[in-house]
Amino acid sequence: MKGNDSSQRVLATNRRARHEYHILESFEAGIALSGTEVKAARTGKVQLKDSFVEFREGEAWLIGAHISPYSHGNRENHLPDRERKLLLSRREIDKLAGRVVAKGLSVVPLQVYLRGSRVKVEIALVEGKKLYDKREAKKIRELDREADAAMRGHRGRRG
Repeated sequence: MKGNDSSQRVLATNRRARHEYHILESFEAGIALSGTEVKAARTGKVQLKDSFVEFREGEAWLIGAHISPYSHGNRENHLPDRERKLLLSRREIDKLAGRVVAKGLSVVPLQVYLRGSRVKVEIALVEGKKLYDKREAKKIRELDREADAAMRGHRGRRG
């Protein structure tokens, strides 16, 4: 087999998801793509902003993810914003769908990456953050940044 299964190359990340949601649990899912979608994804033409996972008829679907058309494709190129089926085990689908319905949680993609030669999606079961949670997270980030800057300032002044 070509490629190492342990190697992982990140193609796209959903940075906004980490800001907007508390991540409760994450899963790895395969994704059903056409040939030109895989080629476009390998070049990094994937956007996960405002995308989410929906459960219909016992299947998981990735909605709102944008994969730009492949630059060397022809008239058979894929639709950029089509819904894409996620490949999860029945047990994982039932677990996620049950928690979404029962507790009012959501499932969003965190990143798309290559594992060996396969395109994978890291999805997460999430709960929306309140405004005060976002403010507190921002305050903590700023304090950490100031502490790092202060430590860097002291390193050069040894004497």
